[in-house]
Amino acid sequence: MNEGITTKLMQLSSRLEELNSLLSSETITSDLNNYRKLTREHAEIVPVVELYHAYQLSEHDIQTAQEMCADAEMREFADTEIRNGKEKLTQIESELQKLLLPKDPSDEHNIFLEIRAGTGGDESALFSGDLFRMYTRFAERQRWQVEIISQSPSEVGGYKEIIAKIIGHGAYSKLKFESGGHRVQRVPSTETQGRIHTSACTVAVMPEADEISDIILNPAELRIDTYRASGAGGQHINKTDSAVRITHLPTSIVVECQDGRSQHKNKAQAMSVLAARIRDKQMHEQRAKQAATRKLLIGSGDRSERIRTYNFPQGRISDHRINLTLYKIDQIMDGDLDDLCSALLSEHQAEQLAAMGE
Repeated sequence: MNEGITTKLMQLSSRLEELNSLLSSETITSDLNNYRKLTREHAEIVPVVELYHAYQLSEHDIQTAQEMCADAEMREFADTEIRNGKEKLTQIESELQKLLLPKDPSDEHNIFLEIRAGTGGDESALFSGDLFRMYTRFAERQRWQVEIISQSPSEVGGYKEIIAKIIGHGAYSKLKFESGGHRVQRVPSTETQGRIHTSACTVAVMPEADEISDIILNPAELRIDTYRASGAGGQHINKTDSAVRITHLPTSIVVECQDGRSQHKNKAQAMSVLAARIRDKQMHEQRAKQAATRKLLIGSGDRSERIRTYNFPQGRISDHRINLTLYKIDQIMDGDLDDLCSALLSEHQAEQLAAMGE
């Protein structure tokens, strides 16, 4: 293990002792915000320090076995212990490196999920509905909550566009690599000659800002329009100017919300989506600068970038960023995204480790 990592681990060990002392103090609970902050930090450090202690124990076991080599009768046993110990050290060191990787501050945030139909007409709208169901089922498996912010249903089913908020611990960490172009190859229900059609949708996954104040929203730079909502929703929703459209003039980002009954609720939801979109734009600009000097294995997250193909006749899903193909399309479309999410995260961590080694 290199000196830099060892120094970092020793610092974390000292910090954990300090946190244990602070959290055992009777006065700490008087400041709840500070208490939550310290307990969160404690929970993050404990797994790293425990693994470091396991590394130190393995080092000690190897040293003990090396001392046993002087005894001819124990040499074979000692050699086996040394070999097993070194293999364990290598494994622990790899796990420690991953735990020490820089954490994305947005990983634990809720997300806004936006799905838009692209090329392919009605079939694209139907596929956007299938994608939304896939993410909804995944959210259900995680025991997350899904709230529809706005939707524009297609005449044949599915959506021209749908925006939803997914509320759950670690939602962004699991779904942040879903942004991009999703292509589908299948025989549409309206196809009479059995020909395979290719359609596409775009997906955007944006972390919710901690507070609206995280993003500077100058009222002078906002144009807020109210209008009567359209579509289903009963008599009330169509008789009052409850729908809200907010335009952020500097970026020309437009957010509309009309699913709520009250103008106040729609405005609050629209402001949250606007803050997330502005933050997302800032994050993409930052990634673009990084990508100028280094090609990210997980892709740029650009909406126009084709990231995945869903081939129904062959029963396969291919993620083009990491050359992964899975023949379990029915399970994935039903929300079983664990294999995809894990593979994308592993590749991202490998990219980070490679960058650390340069």
